[in-house]
Amino acid sequence: MAAQIFSAILVIIIGVGGCVAYFWGANRALDMIFPSRGVTGGAAVDNLRRQGLIRPWLFIGPALLILTVYLIYPVVQTVILSFQNRAGEGFVGLDNYVWAFGDREFRSSILNNLLWLLIVPAACTFLGLVIAVLTDKIWWGTIAKSLIFLPLAISFVGASVIWKFVYEYRGADQTQIGILNAIVTFFGGDPKVWISLADWNVNDMFLMVILIWIQTGFAMVILSAALRGIPEETIEAAVIDGANPFQIFWKIMVPQIWGTIAVVWTTITILVLKVFDIVLTMTNGQWNTQVLANLMFDWMFRGGGDFGRGATIAIIIMIAVLPIMIWNIRQANREGGR
Repeated sequence: MAAQIFSAILVIIIGVGGCVAYFWGANRALDMIFPSRGVTGGAAVDNLRRQGLIRPWLFIGPALLILTVYLIYPVVQTVILSFQNRAGEGFVGLDNYVWAFGDREFRSSILNNLLWLLIVPAACTFLGLVIAVLTDKIWWGTIAKSLIFLPLAISFVGASVIWKFVYEYRGADQTQIGILNAIVTFFGGDPKVWISLADWNVNDMFLMVILIWIQTGFAMVILSAALRGIPEETIEAAVIDGANPFQIFWKIMVPQIWGTIAVVWTTITILVLKVFDIVLTMTNGQWNTQVLANLMFDWMFRGGGDFGRGATIAIIIMIAVLPIMIWNIRQANREGGR
């Protein structure tokens, strides 16, 4: 443990120190190449203009380089791989895409993803909005918001491990250490293996609860900020006109922050389309819980690895995410008045 902590601290020091050194050194070099001090007349003006043109690229240049190397290039390579065979060496045309939509497990994964899309963004946005409204006017609201936001600081794998203990099952003749089974047995029920209930076909629901638990805090924070931007005059006018709290919420508050609600909804939707960690940690896609990202991982890195089919699933996920992401960016820009 000490070695890992030391390595993490060392990486932080080197990373932050390297960034500071780069920007200081780059700016110093620019000032030396195009000096503005000690130069008079038109030369000073020209050097200042050149500095103004070059300096922004000193800041965004490394980011663009990293994006090109670690994002754009992998996307291009993935597209190419999706048209190649298992070893990623021979061209097979659209065979991988034909296989994907004809494969039973792939279709099942799409249905599971759609179920996640229907439930998780709606639940997170609704709960986040309700909590933001309820905690906005009470003195301990900040404490409540902090506690609800706390799960967002936990990694998906860490959250899954926590919820494994919640769903933990022991034999009927043993003491139940899982919270859910402990509650069930306390009231006289029988303990169950909650994430493998083949007869219920709701195993996905128990995994969705984890993501809802994590992302509700995100929705709450964003929507709470939006609620604070609603003019008090409109709410006071509604109260004077005799509106009850329910009417104020649905007819005054929600319409005024609808754009923010849509952004939160779509942001969580993008996350849900890429959900992977929770499924891998909890069930590894067993018991009818397989999703596209986990299926991609299986085909790409397990069973000998099939680079063509794994890349095909990755491209399908990207195609599903892109329209929502573009709409989300445009909506956020519109909200910002740009």
